[in-house]
Amino acid sequence: MHYDLRKLGRRQLCINEVMNSKLKKIAAITMVRDDDFFLRKWVDYYGRELGRENLYILFDGEDQKVPDFCEGTHTYIHSRLSNKIVEGERMRLGLLSDKAAQLMENDGYDLVIGVDCDEFIAVDPKLGKSLREYLSEQEINYTISPLGVDIGQHLEKESEIDANKGFLEQRRFGYLDTRYTKGSIIAKPVRWGRGFHRVKGHNFHICPDLYLFHFGCIDMKRMRERFMNPDRIGGTSTRHFKKRTRTIHLVTNNEAQDFDKGTKIARKMQTWIRPFYSWNKPAMLGRVIVVEIPERFRKIL
Repeated sequence: MHYDLRKLGRRQLCINEVMNSKLKKIAAITMVRDDDFFLRKWVDYYGRELGRENLYILFDGEDQKVPDFCEGTHTYIHSRLSNKIVEGERMRLGLLSDKAAQLMENDGYDLVIGVDCDEFIAVDPKLGKSLREYLSEQEINYTISPLGVDIGQHLEKESEIDANKGFLEQRRFGYLDTRYTKGSIIAKPVRWGRGFHRVKGHNFHICPDLYLFHFGCIDMKRMRERFMNPDRIGGTSTRHFKKRTRTIHLVTNNEAQDFDKGTKIARKMQTWIRPFYSWNKPAMLGRVIVVEIPERFRKIL
C-alpha cells in the first residue's frame, strides 16, 4: 500500500492544531526574594508544563538580580516590600492578584496559577496527562484547588538534599497539610488571601488526582540556614522556626500510610470540613496523615 507522506504530514499537523486549540492558555506567577534554589526548579518544572513564555516572576527588591536560568520568562524587579510578615504578605498577594487579573483581562489567559517558588502543582502520573492537559479539561467557575502534600525530610532515613537530583527521588514522605490545599488556580480575577491560602469571597473545590507538593521543609540544614538570614520576612524567630519544621518531625515520628488511601481520606475530609473562623479554608479536625510518596511520582519533580 502506498502512502503520500506529504498528505500524512499535513494531516498530523491539522490534528496537532486541533489538539492545541482545545488547550487553555495558562500562566504561572510567583514572587521571590533570595531563593534561586527553589526558583530554578520552579522555572524548569512550570516551563516544561506550561511553556517558559507563560511564566511571570516578580522579584522583591531592587537589590535583586534576575538569574540566567530565567531566560525566556517574564521577570519584573519590584521595590522592596515590608519585612513585617502580615503587612508584607498582604502587599505581596495584592500585587500578585492584580497581576493575575491583568493577565486574564489584557493578555488572554484562561487560567492563572499562583504559587510560591517552593510549591509545585502536579497531576497524578497514573493519568498520563500534562498539567496543561488536565487543567484544560476542568470546568472552573472561579477557582480550583489541588490537595496539599507537605514534603518533609525524614531525619532517620534521608540525608541532606542534593540540588542536582530530583526532589522526589530523595524524599519519600509527606504530611497531608490543609495549609497547602490552596485556591491556587483561578479562572477569573479574584483576590487571593495571604499565602494563596484562600480566595476571598469564594469557596474552594478540590480536584481529584491533582496535588500541590510543598518542598519548603525538605532539608533541615537548609531551613536552619535560611531562618538565620536577618533579611528574611519577619526576621529570625525560634518559635516560627519550630512551627515551620513541624512537618519534618511529623514525617520522622509517624508511620506512613498508603498514599492513595491517605489522600482519599484527606480529600474527603477537607471537602466537607471547615474551621469555624474561615468557611473557605479546609480542615481535618486535627487528624495527622503522613503518607509515603509512590514510585510513580519519583521522576516528575
